[in-house]
Amino acid sequence: MTNTLRVVPDRNALLSGIAYPGSISGKIMAAWWHGSVEVLLSSFILDELRRVLPRLANLHNLSAAEIDDLVDILAIQAEIIDPLPVDDAELRDANDQPVLGTLLAASNLEGAGYPLTGDKDLLALAERYPIVTPAQFWAMHGGL
Repeated sequence: MTNTLRVVPDRNALLSGIAYPGSISGKIMAAWWHGSVEVLLSSFILDELRRVLPRLANLHNLSAAEIDDLVDILAIQAEIIDPLPVDDAELRDANDQPVLGTLLAASNLEGAGYPLTGDKDLLALAERYPIVTPAQFWAMHGGL
């Protein structure tokens, strides 16, 4: 079993970490780069990130090639897992199903990870699934 903390950030937690390095999500990303945490992602989450990163391109002067490179680097650095098939009727957004599937797949792994999201629909399921906000994770682990 791994001794390193493992996290499974959703697209928005990743975006926040990239766009706002001083945020809690940014601090978690920095901990990842420094080896204090491991990140697990799915191809679905990476594809979602690739789809929405152009919205931030103007803020950070990122070209399309730089966005592709960034997502590719994240894919290389993270452990890529396959989402479990999920069909939770409480989720209003169909795109949340594979995200929940990724979070659940991570929770089934040895040394299970902490699913991180700020998505209110996913957080509403926290009583049934082990989902936390980045701030809750940061508070639980003393800022690493």
